[in-house]
Amino acid sequence: MARELNEVGVVGLGTMGAGIVEVLARAGLSVTAVEINDDAVARGRGHLEHSTGRAVSRGKLDPADRDAIFERIRFSTSLEDLANAELVIEAVPERMELKAEVFTALDKICPPDTILATNTSSLSVTELSVVTGRPSKVIGMHFFNPAPVMKLVEVVRTVVTEQSVVDDVEALAGRLGKVDVTIGDKAGFIANALLFGYLNHAVSMFENRYASREDIDAAMRLGCGLPMGPLALMDLIGIDTAYEILDTMYKQSRNRLHAPSPVIKQMMTAGLLGRKVGRGFYTYAGRDSAEVVADAATPAEGGAAAGARPVRTVGVVGSGTMATGIIEVVAKGGFDVLFVARAPEKVEAVLKALTRSLDKAVVRGKLDEAGRDAVLARVSGTTSLDDLADRDLVIEAVVESLPVKEALFSALGEIARPGAVLATTTSSLPVIECARASGRASDVVGMHFFNPAQLMKLVEVVSTISTAPDVAATAHAVSAQVGKHAVSCTDRAGFIVNALLFPYLNDAVKMLEAHYATADDIDAAMKVGCGYPMGPFELLDVVGLDVSLAIERELYTEFREPGFAPAPLLEHLVTAGYLGRKTGRGFRDYAGR
Repeated sequence: MARELNEVGVVGLGTMGAGIVEVLARAGLSVTAVEINDDAVARGRGHLEHSTGRAVSRGKLDPADRDAIFERIRFSTSLEDLANAELVIEAVPERMELKAEVFTALDKICPPDTILATNTSSLSVTELSVVTGRPSKVIGMHFFNPAPVMKLVEVVRTVVTEQSVVDDVEALAGRLGKVDVTIGDKAGFIANALLFGYLNHAVSMFENRYASREDIDAAMRLGCGLPMGPLALMDLIGIDTAYEILDTMYKQSRNRLHAPSPVIKQMMTAGLLGRKVGRGFYTYAGRDSAEVVADAATPAEGGAAAGARPVRTVGVVGSGTMATGIIEVVAKGGFDVLFVARAPEKVEAVLKALTRSLDKAVVRGKLDEAGRDAVLARVSGTTSLDDLADRDLVIEAVVESLPVKEALFSALGEIARPGAVLATTTSSLPVIECARASGRASDVVGMHFFNPAQLMKLVEVVSTISTAPDVAATAHAVSAQVGKHAVSCTDRAGFIVNALLFPYLNDAVKMLEAHYATADDIDAAMKVGCGYPMGPFELLDVVGLDVSLAIERELYTEFREPGFAPAPLLEHLVTAGYLGRKTGRGFRDYAGR
């Protein structure tokens, strides 16, 4: 049975350490908070006063409760004051030699049954444990920033950590109101191992000028529902902290995806450390400010749409869910829309689906009846591609097959009027292949809508090496008119979103395959620890394991990066017919298809 820990200590009162002190004191524990000198103690106390004061001002904490929190905390500059602690949590800067020095000292001061915990996010807990005479009493207790808000704690056991120590720490996490996942000692644990590979990849994308910082961040927020874009998150974490974590992970794993992008080291050297200094990937109003201010790298408003070709009429080819969503979105934007389906019954099915969707919008109060009727009046269907000859813009939304798309663009190249823009909604195929097949490559652009098109706000505008600038500008202008946020990128596998998303999903599968953690714990770590709307395995089952495998193979084929090679477990599940929700079985079992 787990013992109830009541007398605890925290060493290090930076942002994270002070947050941990607040969490412990809020839960009623007696806390001794230790820093190196009086100035550092004052800064740590300032962090606590700011955090609790903000909670009071927002009505989330009573003034009396705030006073009670401070009554439970004793501030000190001496480790000797931890002599009676039942648990000490170390939260000093992420340097092994510094942490080892603290653990060596605590081992001499604290009683033999005191648990020594490290809040490290990337260093080896095992390596820290062996500097003490009690390695079986050492454990990782990785809180997430800001500790009073974030609910996840990664409990990291080594091969010699006693089960009773694990039980005690898990019980404490529950008392603190945290969700704990217990894992082994591996570089990055769960959340950072998955998060920082993704962040590093995003930095490389920016460093190589594939897309702007604003477009990379907007793509991941709007395309994946993430709370922050990767570059803004790097600024929040701290560029120096991110470098140390990536460097540590790379040294332990030798995974090239964790080798810090050169620009990270350059920014660190230049002192561009993120929000805490007011400059990182973005420029902020001041130190520790979240307000981004314009700088020379911020693009001019409306610049992407300058020189756009006029568009009044739009054609859509396709009759599936994506095509129907695009038809609705474009018609709501005020365009006259003619869509092409293979047969009269498909035309009728699209019109019925469109009517149902608009009727739902009326019931939900998002559209009035007059608006619904106006949208329907702007839409008509046909079975002949030749009827698209007068369209200003034609959007292809057919099955994700290169031969099918090539044949379609070959026909559209001859049918569409001179100057008409031809767009493909492909999410993974080379846009240049469609452009080549059309015989008019300068008129072809990618417009990757996200499903469901009626709800998702993002469009990736993909320019090939041949796309005319006014054609890309036209795609941006149309996207803006239909209420979408367009981001620019060039034609390579995955564009922005899939190129960042699917290696992360693949890393999660590899983590499961290695039996490091369960699918439930990995999903919980990313949802609770990083604020993701879905865990990686939930998302894989929704997307479809076969679709995910196809995209990962495309990324691996194009980039030849060993870390992008699809996890064998994913390939085996697809071969066995475990495709996710659509078949009722994937990484989890479902009640039905």
